[in-house]
Amino acid sequence: MNAGRLITFEGMDGCGKSTQSRLLAESLESKGLDIVLTREPGGSPGAEEIRRLLVEGPPERWSAETEILLFTAARRDHMEKTIRPALDRGATVISDRFADSTRVYQGAARRELRALVDRFHDAVIGRDPDLTFIIDMDPSEALRRGLERDSGERRFEEMGQGFQDRVREGFRALARDNPERCHLIDGDRDTEAIAREISRIAGRNT
Repeated sequence: MNAGRLITFEGMDGCGKSTQSRLLAESLESKGLDIVLTREPGGSPGAEEIRRLLVEGPPERWSAETEILLFTAARRDHMEKTIRPALDRGATVISDRFADSTRVYQGAARRELRALVDRFHDAVIGRDPDLTFIIDMDPSEALRRGLERDSGERRFEEMGQGFQDRVREGFRALARDNPERCHLIDGDRDTEAIAREISRIAGRNT
């Protein structure tokens, strides 16, 4: 049996990555592929419980170090219960966020913690995606969209514009450092144009 493939979508909150991950999943399913669409934090029952701790409440609820521990715990459960079983049967897993989000939100945006993020990832997760799409757009527009959703999961948006700017630069740096895996996608376009570009790249990397 062929090994499965892990495709991830990354970017600022409000950039449209959730929509694009769903559209790619639908496109690949229409071609007869076995697709598992999931998200982080979350994607398994235990990880969904941890998600509520991370995305709700005031910005100062957790220290950055505590966030790293919580995200890693959620990701480990997600790997054990959802991602690894799907990959083992040969499925394509599409995840709305994965380890790169922790590298950026807790690592690049708080640069002194990047080494800690990498150590936890290597020790506990030990797997990077096969293909990553980073949706890049104007941080002020992404922040506006994120706040307008009024989902109750606004903790990171409420860290403000300066934090969003650092997150954007963190994701851009990640794309520069990992050109074989990461594709920077212009998110300041209509949904269909973005989806067509992503579908084209995903097809080349099959």
